[in-house]
Amino acid sequence: MDYPAQLEVQTPDKVANWRPLVHWLMAIPHFIVMSIVVFVAEIAAVISWFAILFTGKLPEGLANVSCMALRYQMRVSAFVGFLHEEYPPFEFSNTPGDPGGTPVTVNFVPALGGRNRLSCALRVIWLIPAAIVTMIIMFIAEICWFIAFFAVLFTGKWPAGLHSWAMKGLRATLRLNAYAFLLTDEYPPMNFN
Repeated sequence: MDYPAQLEVQTPDKVANWRPLVHWLMAIPHFIVMSIVVFVAEIAAVISWFAILFTGKLPEGLANVSCMALRYQMRVSAFVGFLHEEYPPFEFSNTPGDPGGTPVTVNFVPALGGRNRLSCALRVIWLIPAAIVTMIIMFIAEICWFIAFFAVLFTGKWPAGLHSWAMKGLRATLRLNAYAFLLTDEYPPMNFN
């Protein structure tokens, strides 16, 4: 069974050599917007925590805000990581399904009803092991990104192994955040896939 938060990035075979040098600079407006959007989603997650704790249900509107914020975050991260060349849109579709139109596809299947109140109540504690594993994966992914920076700069191509680890890092982060933002009670997989 697939995890209820899925990420796919269509990385072209050839990336313009200059892109690793300027993508972070081009994304400054997105960083500003992303900080606001993620802050709103964090507030929605706190409200969701109380809603699930008292009713056993995640309100659809709150789930949609979290989906929108996490999708936007992944699109910006993939662009900054020069995994594709298309400038991410300032698009705020608050649906679990990705509206499409970009090289980055992020889909969610939020659990709205029948939620585990105990899992929700102890979420902060239960996040710790998954956060540690995700930090290890991201550490390896960031080393791979650093090496890929020079590979793309000089060859214009992502080496397959480095690309694979970059994607593992993004997916692990997305899964951890989906669990942290209460979109699912399914624990993030503790593997390197």
